[in-house]
Amino acid sequence: MTKNGVSPDKEIVFSTESLNKVQEIVARYPEGKQKSALIPILHLAQKEFGGWLDVPVMDYVASLLNISPIEVYEVATFYTMFNMQPVGKYVLEVCRTGPCMLNGSDQIIEHIKEKLQIKEGETTADGMFTLKPAECLGACGYAPMMQIGKFYHEHLTKEKVNEIIDLCRAGNIAID
Repeated sequence: MTKNGVSPDKEIVFSTESLNKVQEIVARYPEGKQKSALIPILHLAQKEFGGWLDVPVMDYVASLLNISPIEVYEVATFYTMFNMQPVGKYVLEVCRTGPCMLNGSDQIIEHIKEKLQIKEGETTADGMFTLKPAECLGACGYAPMMQIGKFYHEHLTKEKVNEIIDLCRAGNIAID
C-alpha cells in the first residue's frame, strides 16, 4: 500500500459516482476547454484518494482531462488547498498574513506546535492533526482565524484552540 491507501499494483480509478461527477463538471465548459474543470476535479481526487495528491493521482487526472501532467502539477502545487503529502484527519490551516498576524496568529501557531508537538507542515504521530499555515483565508475582520476542512474558526485564542482540538479528538468538529 502507498501512503494514500492505493495499492501500487492497483490502477488508480475514480469510483463510478466520482466519474459521473467528473463528466458533469467537464460538461460545464465549452468543447476544448476541459482544463477549466481541473480545480474541482483535483478536489474530488484528493477526497477520493486519501486526502492528498501524489504523482500517479495527478497523472490520472491529467489523462481524464486530456492535458499534460505538468499542467496538473502546476495547479496542484500552487494552491495551498491541495496537499502534496499525506495529512491528518484534521488539517489546521492557520492564516498568517497581515491582519491575522497583527491579531496574534503567530502565537496561535506556536501554541498549536507546542500542544500537538509538531512543526509547521507536520502531522501528529496518531495521524489526527496536520498544522498547515495558510496565506490569507479571506476573513481579515475575524482575525486570528483558521480553517478546518471547509469551516472557519475565528477570533482565536489559545483557549479556543484547545477547545477546538478537544472537539476534534472527540469527533465533534465537522470538516465537510
